[in-house]
This record gives sequence, structure tokens and C-alpha cells, in this order.
Amino acid sequence: MKTPFGRALCAMITPFTTSGALDLDGAQHLATHLVAQGCDGLVLSGTTGESPTTTDAEKSALIAAVREAVADRASIVAGIGTPDTRHTVDLAREAEKAGADGLLVVAPYYSRPPQDAIEAHFREIADASELPLMLYDIPFRTGIRVAPETILRLSAHPRIVAVKDCSSDFLAAQKVLARTDLAYYAGSDEHNLALYAVGGAGYVSTVSNVLPDRLRAVLDAFDAGDTTQAARLQQQATPLIEAIMSAGLPGTVTTKALLTALDLPAGPVRAPLRPADDKTTDDLMSLYKILTTT
Repeated sequence: MKTPFGRALCAMITPFTTSGALDLDGAQHLATHLVAQGCDGLVLSGTTGESPTTTDAEKSALIAAVREAVADRASIVAGIGTPDTRHTVDLAREAEKAGADGLLVVAPYYSRPPQDAIEAHFREIADASELPLMLYDIPFRTGIRVAPETILRLSAHPRIVAVKDCSSDFLAAQKVLARTDLAYYAGSDEHNLALYAVGGAGYVSTVSNVLPDRLRAVLDAFDAGDTTQAARLQQQATPLIEAIMSAGLPGTVTTKALLTALDLPAGPVRAPLRPADDKTTDDLMSLYKILTTT
């Protein structure tokens, strides 16, 4: 399988100071920690990275700071998706200048364009820089699918090399895998092993902010031929995955709460998000301790 950005990619949170400013020192500290614990790629300014509430200048500064911290020890994929094609093109060029290795581009949300317009949007962005591009299909946030037929057509573009799949359409993913050379990354942590087992490239994971080594171990066990161990490790992580991603709060909120409890850089979330309450944080920490002591 092709793994253009590595296998174990973390959708990294964006650390802020207590006043809500971008915390570049914290970002460098967290990025270094994640890479040391098994992440071979970092996705910056994605959904988990609070991209809707960071400025263009902050996005570029974050890429440059993390590049300095991890050097060539991990790939950096920059989230640049917006609902405006021209703005996204500008962000693609700025990400390239700042030192990114690739681009994560979500379908243009809110305006809900038809598939031919979605395809044109991705092609224009792919033509705007020399960086390889990962399509991001997450219809429950964007309001639109990137249809399998659209992905098949886009796969012919030389710089469109990967998909982050949050469609929950496992059959569609397998159909595209069977007919293209695209690298398919699970974008939902509960699908990490399942998609990998049918030829996926790995994952882009929110939960790996707090479990980088444990989630990497799932892939390592599978690659070593120990599918029973891979399944066991995935199942052990399921309660915490559910608590972080499906407990009624955005994954950014729960992840930052747990990172803070673990004394790792995180800081507050930006409005309109609100921080997790003490009970939620305590529950997350209890599940984390159970998992990491077994």
C-alpha cells in the first residue's frame, strides 16, 4: 500500500495560551512528543486543530514552528479547506511556503455545490502548488459527500494522492481502493484497523493526541501478522475513543481537556466551543488510566 504521508498521522490540536493566543512553544513541545511516541505524520489546522477560528497568519506560523520542531522526522500535512476556492488556493500556496509536505482539503462546506463544482474546486487547489493533496470527505460536517465517482475521476490528477475518509461508507471506500492507487486514511478512530485491513494506508486520528503509541501499536501488530493482537489493542482503545469522539462534545474539546489533565500543551478552546466540565475531564482521565495500566 502507498503511504505518502506515513501511516500513523495525528490530527493535532492547536495549543493556545490561557489568554487564547496561539502557543507556538506549546505546539513545538506537543509535536515533538507525538513524534517521539510513534506519530510519523502531523495534520495541522484540521477540524481538531480549530481551523475555523485560527487566522491565515496563525496557520502559517503553526506550520513553520512545527516544521522547525520535528524537522524531517515526520510529515506535515496542512489543513487548508474553506468554502471559498480562491481563499483555499491562497492557503495552499502559503502552506507550501511555510514548509508543509502536503495539503488536507475538505469539501467546500455550507454552499453545498454539485459534484462537478466540487471536482473543479479540488482540481484548482491541486494545480495551485506543488504539494500532494489529501481529499477530506466528512459529509456530516460539510453537508455534502465527495461521491466515489468524483474521487475516481480526481485520482487521475498527479497531485491528488490520498483520501481522509470520514464518510462512514465502508463499501464506497473499498470500491475506490480497488480501482485507484489512492492512499486511504481512516478519519474516524473506530475505523482505524478495519480500513487498514482492507488496504488502507493508516489513519488521521484525533485520539492519537493522547494515545499515539497505543494506536500505532494496532498497525504494527497487524503488519507483523498478529491480527489477534491488533484486534485486541483496537478493542481496548474503544471505550476511550467513544468517550473522546462520541460523548456529545466535539473531539477538540475532549482531547484538550485530557491533554491538560496529562500536563501536555493544549490550553483553552476558542469560542464558540466551550471547555469540558470537571466531570467530563475526570471521566476521560479514568478511562485513560484504565487503558494505559492494562
